[in-house]
Amino acid sequence: MQQPPRDQHGWDPFPSSLRDKEATKDQEHTPQTLSPTYRLAFDDADFLTREELRGVRLQLELMKPEMALIEAGILSTVVLFGGARIPEPGGEAWAAKNETQKRNLEANARFYDEARDFARLASQHSADSSGGKEFVIVTGGGPGIMEAGNRGASDVDAVSIALNITLPHEQSPNHFATPDLSFNFHYFAIRKMHFLLRAKAMAIFPGGFGTMDELFEALTLIQTRRMQRIPVILFGEEFWRRVINFEALAEEGTIAPEDLDLITFADTAEDGWKAIQAFYEF
Repeated sequence: MQQPPRDQHGWDPFPSSLRDKEATKDQEHTPQTLSPTYRLAFDDADFLTREELRGVRLQLELMKPEMALIEAGILSTVVLFGGARIPEPGGEAWAAKNETQKRNLEANARFYDEARDFARLASQHSADSSGGKEFVIVTGGGPGIMEAGNRGASDVDAVSIALNITLPHEQSPNHFATPDLSFNFHYFAIRKMHFLLRAKAMAIFPGGFGTMDELFEALTLIQTRRMQRIPVILFGEEFWRRVINFEALAEEGTIAPEDLDLITFADTAEDGWKAIQAFYEF
């Protein structure tokens, strides 16, 4: 986006970086102007990707989505996590490595529909109550449960956010997220920050290491009071109780008994949304 002048009459005491960037394209090609050292630093991809510039890249990944979300007027979000490998009902269990995985992934496909229904409920509330500015669905932007979240918002013509990340597999953006609110990250840490910066609730469906990483990061921040308490809803109580023994952590004393209250279980989209309604009393 072109930067506006400093005042309405076009006065601007300094040339913009965009103008200088365009001007360098018209310069005479000489050994000097073609040298990498002559490139403007902010327009030099080779320079910006040097190891020494990691701090700058971290800042850029924090700022770019933040500025776009501010410009879009997004005030709060509902974070929807879950397995990229879970297909929609009737779809192919493409990630299955054996018959057991195929059978379980196909059985878990019901969570695709629940995630889609939940996102639809949240997005309809967002549209009706705030013009699509509050309780906006945000996902990791990929397939499976993430796709279901963006798709549920799309079902009611609502905006939704996708925070993709560059991975060797599973992370092509799904087609249901709002294009102008689809982002791509290199750094997991900055992506995680953006998931939580506006979060008013977390809806977490069955998933793998990534889903559990994001779940426990949020629970740790809430437990240690580094983050305001929000509803953390685990969909599929049977799944979660089978793969994680939360009560055992409390019995061993590694978490406080009251830490178990940070988690709410739900099995349907309606139950999950009702938990959010109860928490915020609307």
